[in-house]
Amino acid sequence: MNRSTILVILLALVAWLGSSMMFIVGERNYALVFKLGEWQRTVTEPGLYFKMPSPLQNVVFLDKRIQTIESGDTERIQTSEKKNLIIDSYIKWRIQNPLQFYISFGSNTAAAQNRLNAQIRDALNASVNTRTVRAVVSQERDVVMAEILQNVEERAKPLGIEVVDVRLKRIEFSQEVSDSVYSRMQAERKQEANSLRANGAAESETIRADADRRVQEELATANAKAQAIRGEGEAEATKIYAQAFNKNPDFYSFYNSMNAYRNVFSSKSDLLVVDPESDFFRFFNQSSGTR
Repeated sequence: MNRSTILVILLALVAWLGSSMMFIVGERNYALVFKLGEWQRTVTEPGLYFKMPSPLQNVVFLDKRIQTIESGDTERIQTSEKKNLIIDSYIKWRIQNPLQFYISFGSNTAAAQNRLNAQIRDALNASVNTRTVRAVVSQERDVVMAEILQNVEERAKPLGIEVVDVRLKRIEFSQEVSDSVYSRMQAERKQEANSLRANGAAESETIRADADRRVQEELATANAKAQAIRGEGEAEATKIYAQAFNKNPDFYSFYNSMNAYRNVFSSKSDLLVVDPESDFFRFFNQSSGTR
């Protein structure tokens, strides 16, 4: 072996030793340094770091970013009314304590996600089982999410995990609950329609009775005014007749007799049985029209 070959081997050995004694921690990672399988330190800041060459010391990298777990299968959760709800959820989490996380799961992120999924299912059951459908769907939805977050956060913290957020993406009724809800809604709408129809009929009768009453009042007022006007007219006519009679009593008597003759003899078939010498025919018997 010549000198140049030995030099190359030495340089390669130095390069290997140098590379094995250095490691780079990125902004997205934690680094755990182990010495012969025993933890030595945790590196949380990005940069270039040194260690003893492998296998004396080795480095395990863990992801420090926020990760999202979406429920692959919808959860079927029962309410306090024994009705099933179909719930989709997701959770955002990250590694808070790298060493504790490594002790719990090693570097297996999938195992951590499976554990969190199980905890979410337990928390969902604990929160939904004690509430009604209406409370879970609308009235207390935010409260349910806060309870689930607190529940999962407390159980995940000893595992080195920080739960950032928990959300219920979708809450739907199961088929049997949907049928029950739609039937109840239909009955409520029908009851409301009947109530509105009954109220409308009662109000219609009230309006019609009020209108009839007003018509009768208006007619009574109009008749009273007509009678008053008619009475005033008749009084005025009587007054005029009296004045005319006082001015010329003979003419007034003659005029009244002529009107009586016109009314009595208005038809040729009229028949009148009376004494020709009676006072009714006094103007027929007196050509002068005076008595």
